[in-house]
Amino acid sequence: MADNKKPIVVKRIKKVVGGHHGGAWKIAYADFVTAMMAFFLLMWLLGSTAKGDLQGISEYFKTPLKVALSGGTGSGDSSSILKGGGQDLTRSVGQVKKGDLPTEKKVINLKAAQEEFLRAERVKEMEKLKQLKTNIEKAIDSNPKLQKFKNQILLDITSEGLRIQIVDEQNRPMFQSGRAQLEPYTIEILHEIGKTLNEVPNKVSISGHTDAAAYGAGGKGYSNWELSADRANASRRELISGGMADEKIVRVVGLSSAVLFNKDDPLSPVNRRISLIVMNKKAEEAASHDGGTVGVDAEGDGENIQNAIKAGIETLPAAPAVPAPAVPR
Repeated sequence: MADNKKPIVVKRIKKVVGGHHGGAWKIAYADFVTAMMAFFLLMWLLGSTAKGDLQGISEYFKTPLKVALSGGTGSGDSSSILKGGGQDLTRSVGQVKKGDLPTEKKVINLKAAQEEFLRAERVKEMEKLKQLKTNIEKAIDSNPKLQKFKNQILLDITSEGLRIQIVDEQNRPMFQSGRAQLEPYTIEILHEIGKTLNEVPNKVSISGHTDAAAYGAGGKGYSNWELSADRANASRRELISGGMADEKIVRVVGLSSAVLFNKDDPLSPVNRRISLIVMNKKAEEAASHDGGTVGVDAEGDGENIQNAIKAGIETLPAAPAVPAPAVPR
């Protein structure tokens, strides 16, 4: 029975895995990518290089020793990738020779530039003077003691600057009759104005005025000229006493009746006044050189004053025309 058993055959299948192919293809691919990158980089450089550089490169490869020693026509002609190269961007080809090219000369009109600067300075200064005028008006309105004298304080802008005039009223004189002694209300006005004028750096001019009435012996002795000068100087002292810096005053003059406020009535009380001018730069320069000049248009009854009188801004009563008294107020 043992001989009838079939033999058991065991088949063992051996699987053979394919061998390693290696990484040579990766190296070849990397070399290809590198070569392509170098190629495109070369194309970019050739496309962006200025004509002068290309000529220099060409000369170098033709005669490298000559170019290295003495330089060629295109060697170093351009240091910029922009068309034309070199330091002069307006050129369409490489530089022909070394060295700086002559620059274009620009002509500047110094006179026109100076005039424009001065014009801007005058506009700026005018704004400051207008602001000062507003501040003084506010100070008068906010001070009960000064409100009742508002009609005797006139403010306007003239060719010399901001003018502040304190005028006589028929029943309210600024000074004692025929003297340079200030009335108490005038001192209050000058003290208030003196403090306000310190807000600006401008210099101040003071002038005294009288009416046309003759004083005593007239021009032979103490006259309206001396009286107006004394009154202007008395006003200067009170301005300083009120807080204004002494160095701000550059001119104190007496004009007698030479510049009347109301030419139609030379004896009018409004002709007796003290005029303060916060001077602009032009007027300051005129006053600083050779003693300066006294501008009649700035001190007198110019067109703006006449218009003010007609418009009713100045409401002071005018004295009737009578023979001149021996002693003016």
